[in-house]
Amino acid sequence: MLISETKVRVYYEDTDKMGVVYYGKYPRYYEIGRTEMIRELGFTYKELEDSGIYLPCSSITINYLKPACYDDMLTIRTTVEELPKVRFVFKTEIYNQNQELLNRGEVVLVFFNAAANKPCRAPESFIKMIEKYF
Repeated sequence: MLISETKVRVYYEDTDKMGVVYYGKYPRYYEIGRTEMIRELGFTYKELEDSGIYLPCSSITINYLKPACYDDMLTIRTTVEELPKVRFVFKTEIYNQNQELLNRGEVVLVFFNAAANKPCRAPESFIKMIEKYF
């Protein structure tokens, strides 16, 4: 299993008039978490794209439990529980500075071969890099 934590502060631009994080900002937080996880593994989205493999989103589920507020320091905990094949499933939990669980979600990405214009298996080089965690 892969687990990564990334910290991000809630800025004014992330909030509504009540100082609460706007509901539509959470997918961006999820993306920050998974992008940093992949970077920690020694890979980047850019390298995948340069090799002709894209990772479009096929689904996203978001559960809002408590509000995040202006100036909170959030911890984005991203988890991958299964070695990816064609689908790459990320589970995300977001906590505030008091370790309160605020939000939980899941994002499913699909490995996509740009040249063939269809889904594909995860590249072997990527699998070799992460299989030690499973």
